[in-house]
Amino acid sequence: MTMQPEYDVVIIGAGAAGLASAIYTTRAMLKTLVIERQAAGGQILYTGDIENYPGFPNGIGGPELASHFEKQATKFGAEIAYGTIVKLDVGGAVKRVIGEEKVYTAKAVIIASGGEHNKLGVPGEEEYAGRGVSYCATCDGNFFRNMDVTVVGGGDAALDEGLYLTRLVKSVTLVHRRDELRASKILQQRAFENPKFTFVWNSVVEGIEGNGSVDKVRVRNLKTGEVAERDTSGVFIYIGFHPINDFMRGVIDLDPAGHAKVNLEMKTNVPGVFAAGDVRTFSERQLGNAVGDGIAAAISAYKYITDSKDVH
Repeated sequence: MTMQPEYDVVIIGAGAAGLASAIYTTRAMLKTLVIERQAAGGQILYTGDIENYPGFPNGIGGPELASHFEKQATKFGAEIAYGTIVKLDVGGAVKRVIGEEKVYTAKAVIIASGGEHNKLGVPGEEEYAGRGVSYCATCDGNFFRNMDVTVVGGGDAALDEGLYLTRLVKSVTLVHRRDELRASKILQQRAFENPKFTFVWNSVVEGIEGNGSVDKVRVRNLKTGEVAERDTSGVFIYIGFHPINDFMRGVIDLDPAGHAKVNLEMKTNVPGVFAAGDVRTFSERQLGNAVGDGIAAAISAYKYITDSKDVH
């Protein structure tokens, strides 16, 4: 006789995708647990103003929106637990989600573990983490009021966070390895028009230095090879993002970049296991996409549970 699982659905990750899933699974009367390793809200906690999410014509702060998502999910009955998932045992009808301290069982699993920022891997980055090196302007910007700071990267995150910093700091120098930005045109326009922004093109940060806290960066021009030291009080790094996937390796099919492969219904290669948001292949890393993914995964999980005799 098959053991009865503790939950109908276990959702790994309490970001936008995971909480959107939880809103839908709980409203479908499925007993739902959301497991988060840090804080509910995921990447939107690190975003200052969100202007492109429908329903908020004047924008909304990321932490505020994250709080709304969490309250809505728990209002409908979702449980939220905190811990790190290390392994999946999901081949059978009862899915086992194995954490560092506890094993959770469910009829279906939704993976919404998201991702985290890539690191430069240069001398001084680890040493000065939290002492001038940051990956979140909205978290740490207040520590740099009226100072000169450096932003590394050229995508939406680099410009969005850099623009946020201009409200607080004296100046923002953006270092980018190419001669043009990858960010959306509206963010580029705002940055180019902002008098606090300056740009260092075709260059990379080779080292971060200081004395107790950051006071300079070494920047190398990729075309000339010239290395220059630039004074700075902070370094904000936005050079990409990678999925959090260690716990599903060897179980869930992944693409070359480590994202979970899914179809349009967010189904993975394992029946009863779904993936949504930044962790899945072809994700655009947009808030609206993550919410839509989470809803699609929840609907698929509901159909799987109600249609499959094996999970009753």
